[in-house]
Amino acid sequence: MNNPLRVLIWNEYRHEKRNETVRAIYPQGIHGAIAEGFAGATDVIVKTATLDEPEQGLSEQAVASTDVLVWWGHTAHREVQDAVVDRVQKRVLEGMGLVVLHSGHFSRIFKRLMGTNCSLMWRDENEKQRIWTIEPGHPIAAGLPEHFELDHEEMYGERFDVPPPDEVVFLGWFQGGEVFRTGCCWQRGHGRVFYFQPGHETYPTYHNANVLKVIANAVRWAAPRVMLPDALRNVPALEPLSQTR
Repeated sequence: MNNPLRVLIWNEYRHEKRNETVRAIYPQGIHGAIAEGFAGATDVIVKTATLDEPEQGLSEQAVASTDVLVWWGHTAHREVQDAVVDRVQKRVLEGMGLVVLHSGHFSRIFKRLMGTNCSLMWRDENEKQRIWTIEPGHPIAAGLPEHFELDHEEMYGERFDVPPPDEVVFLGWFQGGEVFRTGCCWQRGHGRVFYFQPGHETYPTYHNANVLKVIANAVRWAAPRVMLPDALRNVPALEPLSQTR
């Protein structure tokens, strides 16, 4: 039997402390609501961490003992320390999975891994979003309908300034007319990265069963296939070398 997948759900956890509306929707924090989506699962061990914890919740030990990291951030991207970004990037390159949610598109770690500005169009007008499953055979789409709707979401619109995804699993349409590549996959080093767009803090997105299903599927898809040190190695030759110097 394989060991359970070690999942760490990281949330900056600022809106829930400062905004009554957000606190009412997510009394246990956004990280707590996402963790609830794994309730009863026997193949994962879920932990949570937040920005104001020691070492910003992402110590060397915490990152080293994580197979898949789920990331939600918004107002405090600049507070994430260089050392944290460096160690998460290193771990992804070695094989850890990373699932980035909503405004995490502007997080330092996502921008570092994408190598672009990760900018987009946005509008927060409490509008409907329809999410289309455009790759129904993809593991992240398992058990999802052809499309589902969120009655209230923040609009994210193209152009999304990211490298061309390896795969686009979901496409979003908004009531105001815009479209967006809502669920995108990349590989960085030995690690897999998935970005999923819905999840504005003032809406109950992370109580939606389909959204939680996408995240759960993405975590399992992003599970490490190998974990190899990210290092510059000087190695001896396997075969005899002619002396040309």
